[in-house]
Amino acid sequence: MSTETGPNNEQEALAPPAEWPLAKAAEDIEVLIRARYPLIAVLSWEEERVLNNLIAVANRLGKNLFEWSITRGLLRHRANLSAKAEGKRGTKDPIVALREIMDISEPAIVVLKDYHLFLGDASVKRGLRDLASSLRFTYTSVVILSPPFTIPQELEKDLTIVDFPLPSIEELEDLLGRIEVEVEEAPEYEVTRDVTGRRALLEAALGLTLSEAENVFAKALVKASRLTEAEVPFIFSEKRQIIRKSGLLEYVDIHENFEDIGGLEHLKQWLVERRLAFTREARDFGLPVPKGVLLMGVQGCGKSLSAKAVASLYRMPLLRLDMGTVFGSFVGESESRIRGALNLAQGVSPCVLWIDEIDKGLGGLKGDGSGDSGTSQRVFGTLVTWMQENDKPVFVVATANNISFLPPEILRKGRFDEIFFIDLPNEETRAGIFAIHLTRHGRDPRQFDTGKLAAATDGFSGAEIEAALVSGLFTALHAGRELSTGDLLLAVSETFPLSRTMREEIVRIRDWAKGRARPAE
Repeated sequence: MSTETGPNNEQEALAPPAEWPLAKAAEDIEVLIRARYPLIAVLSWEEERVLNNLIAVANRLGKNLFEWSITRGLLRHRANLSAKAEGKRGTKDPIVALREIMDISEPAIVVLKDYHLFLGDASVKRGLRDLASSLRFTYTSVVILSPPFTIPQELEKDLTIVDFPLPSIEELEDLLGRIEVEVEEAPEYEVTRDVTGRRALLEAALGLTLSEAENVFAKALVKASRLTEAEVPFIFSEKRQIIRKSGLLEYVDIHENFEDIGGLEHLKQWLVERRLAFTREARDFGLPVPKGVLLMGVQGCGKSLSAKAVASLYRMPLLRLDMGTVFGSFVGESESRIRGALNLAQGVSPCVLWIDEIDKGLGGLKGDGSGDSGTSQRVFGTLVTWMQENDKPVFVVATANNISFLPPEILRKGRFDEIFFIDLPNEETRAGIFAIHLTRHGRDPRQFDTGKLAAATDGFSGAEIEAALVSGLFTALHAGRELSTGDLLLAVSETFPLSRTMREEIVRIRDWAKGRARPAE
């Protein structure tokens, strides 16, 4: 197959968007176009940013750029294009547009906006396959520009996918520089020139689209009349809302720290030793970025609390991925969701990614995978490959109640740095847990016999101890008096812990963990 080697001077050059630095993904698209790939799907929410990068690619290759949309039809792109300019007659129809593209005789890049919405139509799918065959020996390439979508099975061999990542820190630096130039003549506004402050602003904005970052920076300027390191918490608060809108990850507000966790001294020490692992000093010392940790154990013993405390310790945002929300009803939807969630975590990095109850999401993989047409296998493959290859500072904290349900591939070194087993608390730890929860509920632990309470709660988890304390508070409130040790002992006597109601299951989990996971206590 012949390739395209450079600009054709006879072609009319498009106005280059000089203010947009060419993204790495655009360079990949240029290679595909030069190799004469007929159909390319560019997946991105940033239509304007991608389009400006495609203009730059068209200029470099000496091509004309055409755009198609359902509202305006097929138009030749020009820098001074009038808002009232009309496309060719009839080309607002998605099928007629494909025929018009076949008639383009000049070297061109044709951008189809939101064309994924029509891919469920059999005529559209057939038309795209015919178009791919027709364009294979021409100098025209078609780019389907849309948010992430599921490729129909009929087009899998004809369509090449390019993920257009969120802006890099260099692109955000360029944006901040342009904002700085714009406000130079407005003395009431200040954009910091301090290297550390600018870096903090840019890292806070990672994970946003270019337009979202511009809006957040502008809002911070309007609100505080400045863009300095002091505005980082504000940017994080705005970013939290944007991440929540994605529907893929939950931005978790952190109120917990390690002082709120009783026991787990081995786990705490291991995490504290890696607190500096994300710094430049660690890289210079020869250390890689940590992968993360898998926490397994009895329900209610502090796995979720530990995940929140890790984010507090490392001073990173905490993103929660619920594996139950990953799986969708449409073919390919689940794989798209897991890719989107992981890409978003990388874009927001450095961060802590909490994969909650990973055993429920991937626990069915020990079968043959036929029950869901292999969807679980593909989601699992995407996840483990990402965990192995990811080089961004995303610290994964996965929690599981029953690790024996998980496939062995995810347990080997290289996916997680360590596996910890969180067992039921011992007597000393239970006394500490009572003290923590009494303090949290406004009581002085020294006024209670925590030793006696600890002895009475053999087999209780931390969550069950807290539930008993709350029950005792209700009893005291109803009786019109202050909480006493007796109220707590009564609540404990009326509680049946999971270690009794599901004794066989707890014993099995403990037996599995012996010699296979490090004890957290």
